[in-house]
Amino acid sequence: MIFRSRVPSGALKDFVHDYWLYEDYTPSFHFKERILPSGTIELVINLQDDELRIYDAARTDSCKRFSGALVSGTYGGSFVTDTAEERAVMGVHFKPAGAFPFLGVPADELADTHVDLEMLWGQSARDLRERLCEAPTPVKRFQILEDMLFAHLFRPLEHHHAVATTLVEFGRPGTHPMVREIAKEIGLSQRRFIRVFAAEVGLTPKLFGRIRRFQKAVSLASASNTVPDWPRLALTCGYFDQSHLIGDFVEFSGLTPSEYFRQLRHLDQHKVRRKRNHVPLVRP
Repeated sequence: MIFRSRVPSGALKDFVHDYWLYEDYTPSFHFKERILPSGTIELVINLQDDELRIYDAARTDSCKRFSGALVSGTYGGSFVTDTAEERAVMGVHFKPAGAFPFLGVPADELADTHVDLEMLWGQSARDLRERLCEAPTPVKRFQILEDMLFAHLFRPLEHHHAVATTLVEFGRPGTHPMVREIAKEIGLSQRRFIRVFAAEVGLTPKLFGRIRRFQKAVSLASASNTVPDWPRLALTCGYFDQSHLIGDFVEFSGLTPSEYFRQLRHLDQHKVRRKRNHVPLVRP
């Protein structure tokens, strides 16, 4: 597998985490992968076939079919993709609330779903995929993506002050802010605050905070060379106790923390390179 990425500069750097490209991705002993919730939106383009298949995490025997260019909204759980059609795929990994200016609709309208990019951008979505397929180099492809983002700015490149403040609070190490406290500090009613945040991020502040906490736990577990001290890890990430950590892990990934860690070690032993935020569906 060849992975390339580029971090945007200038006006887009606060909204786009990176542009990414995977090529020659041919897994040898698994075919589907579970995508974990991240609290972000993804734009995905299949450079091989003009189709992308998305499976429900609980029913991987049936799928929904989309065009080769789609938007993956913010999810409150996991979903599954088919690697058989993703030998060459690229896209935009937005920062939290980063996709909002480019969607044309509130982000929470896309929560827990995928939509063809053509539904949001019209014919230019098909033109984008064709140009990306024809582009001779990754650098050229990344530039095409960036140019198309600028061409589809439905709103100014700025966040509502309540959203900007909240994202900063959630990003502070060791802090676990309460929604009512943030709303009071910002000067909005709790209902208004939740509505503004969900419109830009795609999730309520409470669910977003839970998913970011889960992502921190995933990151720490993935970086460990030995079986993690789960009670200590739970407290480090802001959970009440280990059972609280297990509950979120099962809800968001379909695996207990121990099952997740065993899965990672199994993949490492077989020298499987994992995509960002993907968990191959194999049996250890």
